[in-house]
Amino acid sequence: MSLSGRSKRVLLYSHDSFGLGHVSRCRTIANAIVEADHSVSVLIVSGSPVIGSYEFRSGIDFVRIPGVVKQIDTGEYDSANLRVNVEHTMEMRTRIIRDTADIYRPDLFIVDKEPLGLRGEVGPALHLLKQRGTPLVLGLRDVMDDPAQLAKEWERKNVVPALRDLYDEIWVYGLPQINKPLTGIEVPPSVRHKMIYTGYLRRELPLHSDVPHEGGEIDGPFILVTPGGGGDGVELVDWVLSAYETDPNIPYGAVIVFGPFMAAAAREAFRERAAKFRNIRTLTFTNNLGALMQQAEGVVAMGGYNTFCEILSFDKKAIIVPRTRPRLEQFIRARAARNVGLLEMLDADRGRDPQTMATALRQLPQQGLPSDVVVPGLLDGLGNVWRLVSKQLSHPHRGPASLDQPELQATPSPDTAQPPSRART
Repeated sequence: MSLSGRSKRVLLYSHDSFGLGHVSRCRTIANAIVEADHSVSVLIVSGSPVIGSYEFRSGIDFVRIPGVVKQIDTGEYDSANLRVNVEHTMEMRTRIIRDTADIYRPDLFIVDKEPLGLRGEVGPALHLLKQRGTPLVLGLRDVMDDPAQLAKEWERKNVVPALRDLYDEIWVYGLPQINKPLTGIEVPPSVRHKMIYTGYLRRELPLHSDVPHEGGEIDGPFILVTPGGGGDGVELVDWVLSAYETDPNIPYGAVIVFGPFMAAAAREAFRERAAKFRNIRTLTFTNNLGALMQQAEGVVAMGGYNTFCEILSFDKKAIIVPRTRPRLEQFIRARAARNVGLLEMLDADRGRDPQTMATALRQLPQQGLPSDVVVPGLLDGLGNVWRLVSKQLSHPHRGPASLDQPELQATPSPDTAQPPSRART
């Protein structure tokens, strides 16, 4: 079958240099798209080292580009696994992304968070697809960063021309009453007219969803402690364990999920401390955190976008301890959510007194639920995203195949290859 005869196609890009947030958001969107329309195929281009650990619905596949890792202190990038310099890795990533877009020929291209990709790696693919008339969409989370910092970053990366000239729409996976991600950013009116707020992306459990056994080992209610990917979650886990070591009257046990990127030495030290408590269990990673969250009485987390969506979706009392470096994203989101009554927040920059955390954990039963607060459209994101996708796919337009890329055909193996047929006249 020729490419032109296949189903409608969506291409998703996520740079995924650190943590789980971007790939989790793309997975949620991809699953919703193929569930809504079984004639759509979704291909995800991602640098996440754990993308293969997630389950995807039929109709979804991914291309794993060579990984890079961000240094938390400097914000600079290094090659994650290859013994080559980061410039070489970026060149490979850029070519793979461009060639994937060229060969796959999507009907819609959705770029997650980074308008030009990591170090501009999506630029060639964007220009190629723009020339073909393929709709281009930038998907932004509800909070990007402190406006002053974001303005400097986008000026350095020359982002505004791409927003103005390349993208057809900008979807914000949040609500303006919580946060407007481009507040304080100087962009042309045409860019703001492209912005559509979808609401937050509701999370649901798979049909066959098993709770990790650590949750079932605790006799009584427990809280879920999750620092997301865990690469910068050492201080959160240390603060929670210090609270249990200080106050024996905390009413709940705990299941602590370290995250796959937490250093092994830190994990082992935390396991030794947790082993002294009969009601604390630990595990490194689960691809079904939602099942644990659904069973938990409450959540202590750092407050990334996806954890926030899960807290809202499973309607859990939550204490958020946002990070403030290298971005203020989590702090801005947690502060806004606390101000409307969706959760509680502790500011680690004011000190990590164990008694402060212990008090918050003891008060968790008295907290309200997120559902006690009425915010119209709060979790309507996936339905609205599908409506936007469906509108773009209603008139599929892949454009012509590139001049140097003919329609793909299966390549016969050497032992079955036949002499080329004469060209038709």
